Amino acid sequence: MGRFFNVNGDCKPGRHYMVDIHPKLDEIKRMVDRGDYFTINRARQYGKTTTLRALGRFLEKEYLVISLDFQMLSHADFKDEPSFISAFSGELLDCVPDIPREIREKLAIFMEETERNRTMSALFKVLSGWCGQVEKPVILLIDEVDSASNNQVFMDFLAQLRGYYINRDVKPTFRSVILAGVYDIKNIRQKIRTDEEHKNNSPWNIAADFLVDMSFSAGEIAGMLADYEHDSHTGMNIMEMSELLYAYTSGYPFLVSRLCKLMDERIAGENKGLGTAWSKSGFLKAVRMLLSETNTLFESLLNKLTDYPELEEMLRGLLFTGKEIVYVVGVRSVESALMFGFVKVSDSRVVTANRIFETLLYNYFLSVPPMQQEEIYDAALKEKTLFIEDGHLNMKMILERFVVHFDDLYGDSGQKFYEDDGRRYFMLFLKPIINGIGNCYVEAETRNRERTDLIVDYCGEQFIVETKIWRGLARHQQGEEQVFEYLKHHHLDKGYILTFNFNKKKEIGVKEVLHRDKILIEAVV
Repeated sequence: MGRFFNVNGDCKPGRHYMVDIHPKLDEIKRMVDRGDYFTINRARQYGKTTTLRALGRFLEKEYLVISLDFQMLSHADFKDEPSFISAFSGELLDCVPDIPREIREKLAIFMEETERNRTMSALFKVLSGWCGQVEKPVILLIDEVDSASNNQVFMDFLAQLRGYYINRDVKPTFRSVILAGVYDIKNIRQKIRTDEEHKNNSPWNIAADFLVDMSFSAGEIAGMLADYEHDSHTGMNIMEMSELLYAYTSGYPFLVSRLCKLMDERIAGENKGLGTAWSKSGFLKAVRMLLSETNTLFESLLNKLTDYPELEEMLRGLLFTGKEIVYVVGVRSVESALMFGFVKVSDSRVVTANRIFETLLYNYFLSVPPMQQEEIYDAALKEKTLFIEDGHLNMKMILERFVVHFDDLYGDSGQKFYEDDGRRYFMLFLKPIINGIGNCYVEAETRNRERTDLIVDYCGEQFIVETKIWRGLARHQQGEEQVFEYLKHHHLDKGYILTFNFNKKKEIGVKEVLHRDKILIEAVV
């Protein structure tokens, strides 16, 4: 069987199409060579396990690598200290070849039920003795470190690890410690609770910052696609496709691989050819498939909205009000959103991590029962057949009907309602019309309190709809020029402007204007 795109478990060279991560491994090795203690903390399915396993192979010539996975330990293994030490010793014996005989015998004794001296300090004395006997420096790698299910046992383990690391100049110990998980060792208190309270983990401030960019760049994606193209001969435009993949995923490893897998295995079959699948229309179809499927990553993300109410509130504000959030260290909702992968920091601002996640969140927020009970949603649902002509979306008619319904339903509401909810209600009107066939997201570069560019994908066509607040004629003309430039960038001839105007003498309705060589459909409510 030939190679394929993998989204289940770690990627293996020779079996899966992969981005070349050697430059990232070089960066991590420099941290190891310095003797750093650090956590590779990234969101779910961000390539942590693939990176950790590749790193183990990358380091084994110069170091003795002890590579463990806490996911292999059961809930019972964290019940108490003796249980953990027995299980930990068993994992060492199973995973590490060529353990010195004396150390192997001591670890085997720790596994015995009758052994009473199974304490964390006794275990670390054995590990220190092991590090002192071998010729190569010893590296400890632990994957899924935040799957530990008992607070006190895990804290005691970290305490010993920290103590020996700090005293490494006088006691033999690991040259470098690398932990991998969603939670950083500095904020793991959000994951592990006692019955009474969160414990403060400030003693774990020895961890070095892990600044290696584990996302895939457009160039790295292009390298993987070139490898695939060599085998498959699709005739795709590799740079165009890699830039599309990056534009929608921001290089999130699972999303890149999943979209590639859908084009390769699903869309190619439906279209009876790989060439059509690896085109822009095939790509947008893969995006629709991805956003309509149930997968463990999306489930994990959406479950966090229930677990962390302040996170949901922050994301709603970010998506619908155009509110700019300046990144400040320590804001709990923002730190949670960063840790779980919902957002990233760009130019000191908090923005959604990628278009896929943003569209997923819009779909979720606009689909909850209270939203679908809104009259504007019901109005669009009843008229949805009016807006599709021969498989094409009639955006002008959507704006015309939105203006009518919005004025009827909310015309007497105040300015605050419009500013905070106007854009959201247009997206709610749009939702039942494009649902299942199209998607909508916001262009991050143009999001602010005064304007938001919505990008609507529908059956391979794209529509640019700027929603904005009326700030006078001069600002409106400036907005027209901005839309013109944006249309030129996207090679489109027609754009749409939806303006929320609070003047009592405003003239509501829809008109068509020619701005240079572009047609602008302008709606006012």
